[in-house]
Amino acid sequence: MLEEIWADTQGQPWLVNALAYEACFRKPEQRDRTVPVTVEQMRQARESLILRRDTHLDQLADKLREPRVKRVIEPMLQGADLPPDVPDDDRQYCIDLGLIARRDGKLQIANRIYREVLPRELTSIVQDSMQGKAELPWFVLPDGSLDMDKLLDAFVQFFREHSESWLQRYAYHEAGPQLLLQAFLQRVVNGGGRIAREYGLGRGRTDLFLQWPLSAQGFTGPMQQVVLELKIQHKGKAATLATGLAQTARYADQCGADSAHLLIFDRDPATTWDDKIYREQHSLGGRNISVWGM
Repeated sequence: MLEEIWADTQGQPWLVNALAYEACFRKPEQRDRTVPVTVEQMRQARESLILRRDTHLDQLADKLREPRVKRVIEPMLQGADLPPDVPDDDRQYCIDLGLIARRDGKLQIANRIYREVLPRELTSIVQDSMQGKAELPWFVLPDGSLDMDKLLDAFVQFFREHSESWLQRYAYHEAGPQLLLQAFLQRVVNGGGRIAREYGLGRGRTDLFLQWPLSAQGFTGPMQQVVLELKIQHKGKAATLATGLAQTARYADQCGADSAHLLIFDRDPATTWDDKIYREQHSLGGRNISVWGM
């Protein structure tokens, strides 16, 4: 339990207090001191804070529009390296805001709640504009699981048709493909699922871990668990694919995922869409990985 709270808040007092109040006092049935607080309650409390956009979270999200914040946060969302021309003052400003922290000599998003807030805030307008693009139950199979092939096929087609116009709307243009996929998936999981996000400077990719409950027990019962690895193609398809497959297999094993998908975005304007879009099946270390090019 303490590990869960620390991962969510990294000890920031206002977040600890807000999370504890949400889990223990927000609803009358939660105020019985003889009933222990569960990890799942803490996770639900975290989600409620994010969706409700408490004052502090709203203020932090507003800071994302500032150029000096964007210069630091955008490479993190991409998993890219921090450009050498980013001033030290910009980095310190983001640390002072509490958006990022320096741990083990590396700059990271300050805590797990902020890792959720940043991409959701940056894609909120797009999510609201995607009415009908990814609504349930179109992607739900008779057994209650998500049809990931159907879902990702729909995203590839959506990305082909709309990415140029949508990406121009992002202030965070360079991280646009990663953000657009997260906006697309968020509308789906809002119907009952959850996405955990891993990203940061120099990682070379963005990791998404999608969890979808398969029974009325919700997240305490059986779940479909899917890993999605997002990479921008910089060094050609073969090199990107080799690195991406190894990263995807490692992350899927770490999460104990049921299925794994590697999404490769080719942003070269000289490449035609027919050449960019492909679907392949690969196996690495005994794990099957679906590769989606676009």
